[in-house]
Amino acid sequence: MSPGSTTAARRNVDTPGPLGAPRPAERVRRSGPFVRWPRTADAVLATVVFVLTTTVTEGPGDTLMTRSVQDVPVPALLAFAVASAALYRRRHEPLVVLAVVLVCFAATLDSGFADAGGTLLIGLYSVGRYAPSQQRGIVGVVVAIVLIAADGLLAGLPWGEVVVSGVAMEVAWSIGRRLRLRGERAVALQREKDVEAHRIVMEERTRIARELHDVVAHRVSSMTVQAGAAKAVAARDPEAALRAMTAVEEAGREALDELRHLLGVLRLEADLDGAGPQPGLQDLPRLVEQTRRAGLEVTLSIDGVAAPLPARVELSAYRIVQESLTNVLKHAGPGARADVTLQADRRRLVVEVLDDGAGVNGEPGSGHGIVGMRERATLLGGSLVAGPRPRGGYLVRAELPIDGDAA
Repeated sequence: MSPGSTTAARRNVDTPGPLGAPRPAERVRRSGPFVRWPRTADAVLATVVFVLTTTVTEGPGDTLMTRSVQDVPVPALLAFAVASAALYRRRHEPLVVLAVVLVCFAATLDSGFADAGGTLLIGLYSVGRYAPSQQRGIVGVVVAIVLIAADGLLAGLPWGEVVVSGVAMEVAWSIGRRLRLRGERAVALQREKDVEAHRIVMEERTRIARELHDVVAHRVSSMTVQAGAAKAVAARDPEAALRAMTAVEEAGREALDELRHLLGVLRLEADLDGAGPQPGLQDLPRLVEQTRRAGLEVTLSIDGVAAPLPARVELSAYRIVQESLTNVLKHAGPGARADVTLQADRRRLVVEVLDDGAGVNGEPGSGHGIVGMRERATLLGGSLVAGPRPRGGYLVRAELPIDGDAA
């Protein structure tokens, strides 16, 4: 007998998340019923295989013909039922399932009803796909080929037909094994990406902690100077001393606010180099000018920022703009144009950096800079989205709360 089989290939489609989603880099996997509802799908598969094995057989001239269930002897019918029912457990116990199918197939040899070849193909595929042991799968393939050869000899089939049937058994197992190995590689790759993303996040938190430490240190230094001035003039100029102490109070409040945020940031190393104040919005024009000299046309628009913002907000906004412009230079190249817009109201600061995509010299890189920028926004209780624009170019948009609690 020559068992036939039809293999349907399924491809999972990766679709990037839309611009504006919390995690644009996340992917949505589309899958068929065998992935969505595995138990139901396997139950249906077992039922269909039993019906086909029972009612369809090989006719003259390698044709297929139907037969009545009443034409099938009870022992063969029982073997078909057991072999088909075993397929319901093919994902969880593939080796046991294959053993059951092999025994049932062997029981029908030389009976004229050895029609469970399709069931055997599915069993071999399942072993390759779901069994962790490759050696046992190979043993199963060898046993299946021996049984197929025995069935061919007993039925008097041509050797060419027997060889084709044996090759089909090996191919079914190989396809399952290949899919398993590909899935394992995908899981390992995703695990490596998760570890790398975690490392980037922790490094960015370390950098943020260092910068915030410098901000707090700068505030405390200012408080010390103001307190010393107040002490020096307290006797002869009480009003000046009062003004100095008021400045100390304001600086102290700001320092406490920054320190409260600092305590929420994980710090991995005590690298405290650089004692000066960190950059803020007032340094953006200089950053833009430096970027222009590097060959990128940049416009800067700041709207609604009427008073100094919290130092951590200004610092994060500066770093996001800096990283975004660096990415434009790196991936869009000279000749591109970038527009930097900052808008503020009482609750939030919105930072947008977009480019026109001109001069593109390659696809975006590994996304490490985007991970770092998003981490900065998240630690402030805000959000950041980044992705291609519908009409070309790239957009980075961050919303940073001004008075909200840090995440």
